[in-house]
Amino acid sequence: MTTTASRLIRQHQVIETLDANVGDEVVLAGWVHKRRDFGSVVFVDLRDRSGIVQLVFDHGLGTPEPSMEVANRLRNEYVIIVRGTVRNRDESAINPKLATGSLEVIVTEAVIENAAKNPPFYIQDGIDVDETLRLRYRYLDLRRPEMQKIMMVRHQVIRAFRAYLDEHGFVEMETPILTKSTPEGARDYLVPSRLQSGEFYALPQSPQIFKQLLMLAGMERYYQVARCFRDEDLRADRQPEFTQLDIETSFLTAEQLQTMMEEMLQKVLKDTVGMDLQIPFQRLPYQEAMERYGSDKPDLRFDMAFVDLADVVKDSEFRVFQDAIAAGGTVKALVAPGIAGYSRKQTDELVEFVKTYGLKGLATVAVQEGGTIKSSISKFFTEEQLANIVQTCGAQAGDLILIAAAGRKEVLVALGALRVKLGNDLGLADPNTYKFLWVTDFPLLSYDEEEGRFVAEHHPFTMPKYEDVELLATNPEKVRAEAYDIVLNGYEIGGGSMRIYRRDIQEQMFTALGFSKEEAYEKFGFLLDAFEYGAPPHGGIAFGLDRIIMLLGGGKSLRDCIAFPKTASGTDLMMDAPATVSEEQLKILHLALRD
Repeated sequence: MTTTASRLIRQHQVIETLDANVGDEVVLAGWVHKRRDFGSVVFVDLRDRSGIVQLVFDHGLGTPEPSMEVANRLRNEYVIIVRGTVRNRDESAINPKLATGSLEVIVTEAVIENAAKNPPFYIQDGIDVDETLRLRYRYLDLRRPEMQKIMMVRHQVIRAFRAYLDEHGFVEMETPILTKSTPEGARDYLVPSRLQSGEFYALPQSPQIFKQLLMLAGMERYYQVARCFRDEDLRADRQPEFTQLDIETSFLTAEQLQTMMEEMLQKVLKDTVGMDLQIPFQRLPYQEAMERYGSDKPDLRFDMAFVDLADVVKDSEFRVFQDAIAAGGTVKALVAPGIAGYSRKQTDELVEFVKTYGLKGLATVAVQEGGTIKSSISKFFTEEQLANIVQTCGAQAGDLILIAAAGRKEVLVALGALRVKLGNDLGLADPNTYKFLWVTDFPLLSYDEEEGRFVAEHHPFTMPKYEDVELLATNPEKVRAEAYDIVLNGYEIGGGSMRIYRRDIQEQMFTALGFSKEEAYEKFGFLLDAFEYGAPPHGGIAFGLDRIIMLLGGGKSLRDCIAFPKTASGTDLMMDAPATVSEEQLKILHLALRD
């Protein structure tokens, strides 16, 4: 390794060699991606953020002896700076996998900036290595071209969102990170206050109240690329800290806002990933989404909508169906294409799958080639009745009808999960297709058996539909919300609503949630008071940027599209966080730990 300062300063990125003419001089810098030694000639693939180019160290082509000595010392991931001349590769040596694969650089000067140990995994795409190792050495993982590509997609998408919103009169504003803990959401991350002993800040789960206050302040159109924090159980598409594109507007209806967001997504995706979106997006009321797909975020890349069989089977002799209908439940079917030939073992596996969602079993009707019908419940049905089931379901030869009978919620949830499983197992969802959907008219409230009260489905500041406001006091579970989610390929990528902007309606909402007037004022008095100073009608939406990047960038989880993510247990393996702190730090914060 050289012990003196570099004599070279980078002047070009690798990708810029494409703009050079044969014989032009370039000065490049980056990491040694691969080295191939042929004795008198050494080939080095040089990698920087923009790509990879082949360097040629060849004394016969003008590489001086000191640079040849440098070439002999190079190893993977060494940081180097080189000067050289661009030339075309021989036709037989062109590498079509590289953007620069028709060029190479004959090195005339080379400097090693820094040596490197052998990395714990190869710095290349498609590595088969445990994710915990990748996260422990995340700075190395991020060097891999596929990870850098995802990070660049992230940058470009966020930049494009900002550009659209700037052009349409939105103002980017920041809201506090240290704020107040409020109920009705996930668990807060708490931050003890040194100056106010025994009191705590909370990290924001979203900027919800602040953006509403900005509407009261007359800002009219606001946005923020906001960091948010939720202390909840994690999975592949969730992180304890995440980034959302937060948007709020005044004087727009829900329909106007949705139209604007469609136009924004259309432009952003066209400009960043070249995707042509057809707008308007499909709209589906929540209740219809649940009845047809068992999900409020259905993947519409494939159909497999449920078929209601209650009227068709109500006169059958099958007690399971009769009992479910008599108890106020339902009987629904799912038609799985092309698997009528499933073995007993395979259908048993499907039964075991739905049992994990509360169902006791599934009835099956297989439409075999030639039109014959084979069913697990044939002894309870006539041939005519089975044929009626097949006709009602629209099943074709080769299809397998899977029927569930139980309480409505159990059937919808279990069949919804089974639909997703079969869609994945049978390859029904085209990975190159993007289906956007608005789900609207959500319930405003749901009853929480554990807490013994109603809780907000979205948040307690969501406006009820005007025609349902009076039901808040008499029939809360019947109230529909002016809320809407945007769904892409089975993932919720954004959610929003029109907001309550009148004190009387907000107080009714708090009452429905079980708050006394005193409790409501203690938590949200500042907001209730603000409504009395001329609050405009307003509403907004928040997009999950991490999730959008995951879907557009081809990542398998959110961890693939966040530079420094946490594990499924919420830990940072690279920084070894969370970690213990000293007794002195606890003492300053007036805290002590209990066993």
